[in-house]
Amino acid sequence: MFYAIPLESRPTWRNPPWMTVLLILVNMLVFWGPQRAEQKAEQRAAGFYVQSELPRLELPAFVEWLAETGSPRAAAAKRLLAHGDVVNLLEGLQREKAFLHKLHVDGVVTPANPRYAEWKNERREYESMLPPPFTERWAQDHNEGAGFKPWTWVTSAFLHASTGHLLGNMLFLFLFGFSVELALGRGLYLGFYLLGAVGASALAAWAYGGNGGYGLGASGAVSALMGMYAVMYRLRRIRFFYQLFFYFNYVTAPALILLPAWIANELLQHFVGGQGIAYMAHLGGLLTGALLMAGTMRWRQLQLPSAAAEAAPDPFAQHVASARRLAAEMKFEPACAEWRAAAKLRPDDADTLRAWFNTARLWPAGEDFHRAAHRIFRLAPHDPVTLELQYTSYKTYLDHAKPGARLKPDDMARLARRFTRARQFADAERLCQALLKTAPAHPELADTLSLCANGLLQAGRRDQAMGWLPDLLRLAPQDMVTRTLQKG
Repeated sequence: MFYAIPLESRPTWRNPPWMTVLLILVNMLVFWGPQRAEQKAEQRAAGFYVQSELPRLELPAFVEWLAETGSPRAAAAKRLLAHGDVVNLLEGLQREKAFLHKLHVDGVVTPANPRYAEWKNERREYESMLPPPFTERWAQDHNEGAGFKPWTWVTSAFLHASTGHLLGNMLFLFLFGFSVELALGRGLYLGFYLLGAVGASALAAWAYGGNGGYGLGASGAVSALMGMYAVMYRLRRIRFFYQLFFYFNYVTAPALILLPAWIANELLQHFVGGQGIAYMAHLGGLLTGALLMAGTMRWRQLQLPSAAAEAAPDPFAQHVASARRLAAEMKFEPACAEWRAAAKLRPDDADTLRAWFNTARLWPAGEDFHRAAHRIFRLAPHDPVTLELQYTSYKTYLDHAKPGARLKPDDMARLARRFTRARQFADAERLCQALLKTAPAHPELADTLSLCANGLLQAGRRDQAMGWLPDLLRLAPQDMVTRTLQKG
């Protein structure tokens, strides 16, 4: 993994980057408008599906069909079925159009089946709850036999798969977009942004066509902006923050050197990692953006935004460097103070919080140890790396904090929900019990208990989940999980 972020250029409010702001707003409106409405409707339909007889009638046949057709997803689907993960299996089923066709022509549950009429009614009701397709309609279709829909090469750049996907792309859109917009002007900038999306989608269509799935996200168009940025500043030395695997630092280097580094990274990720992320779309965007900017600069003189390499020192970087130097000199107490100062400047930087926490654990009764733990527990991202950091920090904190752990109800609720998703049920249940005891009126208590009980159900631990039924009957009697447990 490699990425680099420019630190020198800053937007000027004398000539605001309104087109960049508009693109960000459009992406956000699409995601939190029709896409979110579609997602909520699908969740309601999935809730009905889970409670119906459809999983028992359809999912075993679906897993068997995947194996018979030699699908690469067959092994994973078999594991999901064994664990009773109905929701993820349903998502996979809905994407397999060939199986859906077989289902609809009574090729899976046949009229000879004694439960055929029941299945037919429940399947009809489930499908009536599904919303009209929006994301699939406007996303780039990589499924075998998909028709040629060139307009999706642009529209897919305004769709996103998750909140994290959206916010990550919008951050990079702003970081690179405003400099390119100020240099090109709003009209040409918009045209090049859309052409970058087309170039990214074209290479993705070539690389992924027929492999299944859908292409969506602004990352291809944003990669085009990155390519434009590198060519625009060429040999001008720019200060960048970069990360290479687990190492991160700052460097001042010619902007153009980033273009081959980015290209090499996308190729490496495509051939080594390559699952779930359209690296070829990123590569297509980079090449398209670089060519567009190179052609523009050949025929037109651009007024570049200032990007002085001799900027004022970054206080965060200074604190981090000082903390590392002091730790290397075995001066851990002042190093802890430096990590605390760095965390104050960037309270959501997981690597900084981890370093502060690990240093502060040398004084388990100290305030730094408690504060660093609380900051880690409140990190927002839901990615596996963050969840692992929160879980290991929680276990360390419980074992070492003196005179004892100081967990607030909000932290208990948050960690219980996250540990449930990570299938760390023992710790999740202990947190739920503590929350019940210390904050019985907490506004998120009912949702937290429901999520924990549902996680146990999905993991096949019904008896364990039943232990929460008395509390759920009192706190959330109409909740879907409560009703499921009542059925026994």
